[in-house]
Amino acid sequence: MRRTDPSSDPRPVLVTGGAGFIGSNLSDRLASDGHRVIVYDALTRPGVGRNLSWLQSRHGERIEHVQADIRDVPRLNAAVNDAKAVFHMAAQVAVTTSMVEPVEDMTVNLIATVNLLEALRAKGDGTPLIFASTNKVYGDLTDLDFALEGDAYRPTDPEVRAHGIGEARPLDFHTPYGCSKGAADQYVLDYARSYGVPTCVLRMSCIYGQRQMGTEDQGWVAHFLIRALKGQQITLFGDGCQVRDILDVSNAVEAYLAAWARIEEVQGRVFNLGGGPQNAVSLRQLLDFVGRIIDRPVDVAFSDWRAGDQRYFVADTRAAEAALGLSPRVDWQEGVTRLAGWLAAENGINLPVGMPALARTA
Repeated sequence: MRRTDPSSDPRPVLVTGGAGFIGSNLSDRLASDGHRVIVYDALTRPGVGRNLSWLQSRHGERIEHVQADIRDVPRLNAAVNDAKAVFHMAAQVAVTTSMVEPVEDMTVNLIATVNLLEALRAKGDGTPLIFASTNKVYGDLTDLDFALEGDAYRPTDPEVRAHGIGEARPLDFHTPYGCSKGAADQYVLDYARSYGVPTCVLRMSCIYGQRQMGTEDQGWVAHFLIRALKGQQITLFGDGCQVRDILDVSNAVEAYLAAWARIEEVQGRVFNLGGGPQNAVSLRQLLDFVGRIIDRPVDVAFSDWRAGDQRYFVADTRAAEAALGLSPRVDWQEGVTRLAGWLAAENGINLPVGMPALARTA
């Protein structure tokens, strides 16, 4: 019997940060699959209230909202005690914020995660936890050599070039955000080892898609599109040749659900999750594509590199694909075009005449 069979366990699934970008997409999929969902979200991030309303309008009583801070231990414990599984998405998500408020960052990302793990340990019934980690745990990768090829950095190591960064890469926490998420990542893995709590960690690269309220500090694909659609200037920090493997949120949701469904086999394991080499794109390349979508050049300015910014990060996804049985990933050009159409509609922006039909039907 799989844990994800709704008929086998009527208890709800707890999604911390469940009204956020990935959390709302995950909550929607869970509710669509017949689960009741506890959306645990303080609603402090701009736009997440709209995501919650969208979930409630689609799923009604299957969505239970708990408006509370992730650091509110009594309310978190109560939500955990009701749940049959936990997806921990709640976090302080911006490197820039962590540089200004490191203690706040630490209490949200690390202390709250340990409190959540303690609640699961005390519960003692094998309730699984799937944790949203980050590629920032690998640091700035400055020990690797990169060649600037056109408008994109590429690794000179043939193995990294072919497959990306694997889970065996040594951890190297940079910035308070990297430290808080990296430490939480390690606690989640150790609670499986030390206490037998069934946990799994997904270290995410750049996830994009519908319901993403991107800002300059986080959610850069949506941020670029919003600014471009509004005809506003976009600032690139560094030279814009940084490469990321972007992944459509539908593929990310599939990975989280697969980790839950196979928790007996993957507990205590960590997987890199991203678009892989076939969805690797530099910031400049993405902006060139955005210009083609909206049928006009994008206004770009440049500023200094930001702390901890990697010249290149592409996830080696072979372990995740083998262990989780993942479907082929959405091609980045298709996914970005669809996101452009959704963002245009969401922001009341008239689509340019030249925008592809794919975006117009998103």
